[in-house]
Amino acid sequence: MKKEEDYLKDLMAIRSLMERSSRFMSLSGWAGVLAGIYALVGAYIAHSLFGFRPAELAGQAVFNGGETGVSGVQALESVFPVVWVAVAVLLLSLGSAFYLTRRRAVKTKEPVGRAASARFIANLSMPLVAGGLLMLVLLFTGQVWLLIPLSLIFYGIAMFNAGNYTFRELKLLGAIEVVLGLFAALFPVAGLLFWAAGFGVMHIIYGIVIHYKYQR
Repeated sequence: MKKEEDYLKDLMAIRSLMERSSRFMSLSGWAGVLAGIYALVGAYIAHSLFGFRPAELAGQAVFNGGETGVSGVQALESVFPVVWVAVAVLLLSLGSAFYLTRRRAVKTKEPVGRAASARFIANLSMPLVAGGLLMLVLLFTGQVWLLIPLSLIFYGIAMFNAGNYTFRELKLLGAIEVVLGLFAALFPVAGLLFWAAGFGVMHIIYGIVIHYKYQR
């Protein structure tokens, strides 16, 4: 009986080792928390300091029949400061993720450039690049109100794909981001709230779960 238990333990250890070797497990939970904090601060600045109102932009797009031209230029000018806030949030999040993940990889002796991390980055990058290019097109054609739902949806797809090569919780985060993006499209009046919930609150919850479940 004892030998059978030992065999089961050995099999579980081998399975765990194989799973870890095929997944990139050095993603820092604290990086997710910081990204969430940056997003909440950015949403607050966009709303309070620059008066960003996605619903008003959606109304303009519907009223003008989605046409470009003067309305597109006006929409671009009205959100230009908010775009810089979003870029700052993105750069801070990426910088924190790179630094903390690299530091954890060194601590756990997990090579950042191995096959698992390469697959993780590849599955993450494609939806993000495609979504980013589409949002640039919409930004310069005045369809600004679509930026919030599309950013959540494409980001969610990227997270869901990348979840195959890292913590499984990332797939759940991705699915939630997509759902929030769809609700942001249906209710543009609350678009900024959905954005803050997706990129802010959900990142903080995800980061805390990852840290206390895997990295303490």
